[in-house]
Amino acid sequence: MNIVTRTPLSRRHFLRASGVTLALPILESMSPRLGAAAAPPVPRRFVGLMTNQGILPQFFFPEQAGRDYGGTPYLDILKDHRADLTVLSGVSLPGVDGGHAAEMSFLTGAPGASRGSFKNSISLDQVMAEQLGAATRFPSLPLMVGSDNLSLSWTRSGSMIPPISSPVKLYQQLFAEDSAEGKAAAVLRLKEDRSLLDGLHGQYKRLQQNVSAADRDRLEQFAAAVRDAEKRLAAAEGWLGVPKVKTSVPQPKEIEDRNDLPAHLESMLDLARLALETDATRIVTLCISLASVTPRTIPGVKSNIHELTHHGGREETISELRKIEEAEFRALAGFLTGLRRAEENGAALLANTSVLFGTNMGSANAHSNDNLPVLLAGGGFKHGQHLAFDRKSNQNLATLYVSLLQRMGLEAGSFAGASGTLRGLEFA
Repeated sequence: MNIVTRTPLSRRHFLRASGVTLALPILESMSPRLGAAAAPPVPRRFVGLMTNQGILPQFFFPEQAGRDYGGTPYLDILKDHRADLTVLSGVSLPGVDGGHAAEMSFLTGAPGASRGSFKNSISLDQVMAEQLGAATRFPSLPLMVGSDNLSLSWTRSGSMIPPISSPVKLYQQLFAEDSAEGKAAAVLRLKEDRSLLDGLHGQYKRLQQNVSAADRDRLEQFAAAVRDAEKRLAAAEGWLGVPKVKTSVPQPKEIEDRNDLPAHLESMLDLARLALETDATRIVTLCISLASVTPRTIPGVKSNIHELTHHGGREETISELRKIEEAEFRALAGFLTGLRRAEENGAALLANTSVLFGTNMGSANAHSNDNLPVLLAGGGFKHGQHLAFDRKSNQNLATLYVSLLQRMGLEAGSFAGASGTLRGLEFA
């Protein structure tokens, strides 16, 4: 019997040879294999969730660090998943400020969100999607619950990717096969979009020759946006003739009242899990945008969430806000339970899905952007711990993002100005 061997290809050598700085996915040629018997790698997945009105820290953070940390009101809701999650304290994104404005930078780490000249950078999920997204029909799914159109997903040119907030539209996009007429219309739209992009390229080249240095910078931003659009267009064209995945799960009801936070959040999380289960995508973000929401369907709640966050220490206001945040944690617990029950290659889907949950403000009452409440679940990390960093000199949260990029199989040593991975977080 002839044994076929191969010298592994160095990923760093590949990067140096090609002269690029993009994160490189793990390729088949980068590990030795025995003939054709090598099993395909289990897909890694990522879900990023952010609630944009803060989390009351006194109900989230444990007092003790390490594996023997005590419970808290919010973490007790997640107690069934304690072994599968890591709680973080003393973390923030350096330079990310502006109170509520920091919501734009939660997955990008771009500083100066409060400035009028602010320009965002690429979000964590889109770095993943650039390298891994071609494997699925949807390179990524940016979702939103609540009000005020807001996404966690930003392109390399700093443009927000519009989120999907309708459960019915999301379900149809994932599973409803287009009619022959619909497919023909889609082909026509793609041709028109391609023609439009070609025209924009021509305009860019003509304008580039006769503008000032400042205008050239603006034009470069424009050109980057066009390149982003071309990538998304190419991905869409490649899946035009491929049938959508099938599911026996019926179409959900539309959420007519976006103030019904529990129903909206549960419905979108159920669909996010279903999208991961069916491998329609491997990358999901969900922005819980609550500034204009008054979730009266939660017993004991009658007030607008943004107004409640400015509680000024009033006990009755804090009590009402706590009910809302507990509803968010119950929804997260249900989502993690669903991922744990779903199996893939004999393992729980949660084992291969990194779930990040956090907020852009350590204290919404003070509009502070340090000491962010954050937790990480699943993904094959060594969990069951509270990683407590310095509350005065915070750990850069973007080091966690580097860890997540590496867990997805990408060669990344830095992200958003952070070098290296998060101390204390290890792969299982």
